[in-house]
Amino acid sequence: MFSLVRKSFDMSEERRGNPAPPAAGETKSAPAASRVKIGLALGSGAARGWAHIGVLRELADHGIVPDVIAGTSIGAVVGGCYAAGKLDQIEAFARSLTKRRVFALMDLSFSGMSLISGERLKTALEHEVKGLLIEDLPIPFAAVATEVGTGHEIWLQRGALDLAIRASYALPGIFEPVRVGERYLFDGALVNPVPVTVCRALGAEYVIGINMAADMMYRSKVVPDQAAAPGAAAGIGPFASRLGSALENGLLPRYFERSAGGAPNVATAMIDAFNIVQDRILRSRLAGDPPDAIVNTRGNDIGMFDFHRADEAIAMGRDAAKRTLPTIFAHIPVAAASG
Repeated sequence: MFSLVRKSFDMSEERRGNPAPPAAGETKSAPAASRVKIGLALGSGAARGWAHIGVLRELADHGIVPDVIAGTSIGAVVGGCYAAGKLDQIEAFARSLTKRRVFALMDLSFSGMSLISGERLKTALEHEVKGLLIEDLPIPFAAVATEVGTGHEIWLQRGALDLAIRASYALPGIFEPVRVGERYLFDGALVNPVPVTVCRALGAEYVIGINMAADMMYRSKVVPDQAAAPGAAAGIGPFASRLGSALENGLLPRYFERSAGGAPNVATAMIDAFNIVQDRILRSRLAGDPPDAIVNTRGNDIGMFDFHRADEAIAMGRDAAKRTLPTIFAHIPVAAASG
């Protein structure tokens, strides 16, 4: 399940099921011999990761469509959905989130392994990708996870797509570890926050890294418990799951809100510690194997649990991609990128 696999795929736009460049002004495809194999390394970043959607949209609008995708944490969520032709669905889900829906998707765990069991998020994810196998996706894809106990970096390239995605985003202490085979796995950001190395191993000749943590350090935020207005619609749209009323009584905010004066509680302390570790690892990994181009998000102070701010994050991703386009096209002519 964890071995590195390379297969021959039909990379036509029709099979991808993802946004294609506009027909107007379309550049003639380059000969096969000059086709540059592009890899996208989608990084971690929790709620900021919705910006990946904007990046993917902007790149596609300019004829840049990946041949391979690797994702870590929220990057695995968006990247896996993109590889499966489900970008429209994950975007609709992200834009449908409100503060109330975010809390409603977080179900308290009583297993002793985490604060959140993740069952509702699992149900939401399965709504679109259940039954899909990674090896059958039209675009080669790998999700990065960390093995509990050993700290080994695991590349999930076979098996159930939803299981691989859940393993990649299982934030230690917040979500329960995910059992895959004989291993228990959690968030891949602990070992490879922006998986450039995975893209290269998959055969990418030009790797574009998408970094959600460029200016996020020490800015983690939590969503306050603010119930939606009476009569607000709930549980609708793609990825929708049943909204429970039990979490509207303030149980989750007690775990996730900082105390008066900014003193951390157990959840915020874990999140801050995770951010610090992730930042150090990210700096080291990118220095050792830098991408050929990197999209750095910046600007909005979107916190780790601000999943309801998808509109802002997606716009932020588009802006970040626009800033990087000159660098990309300085090395890859548009014909070679869109062949």
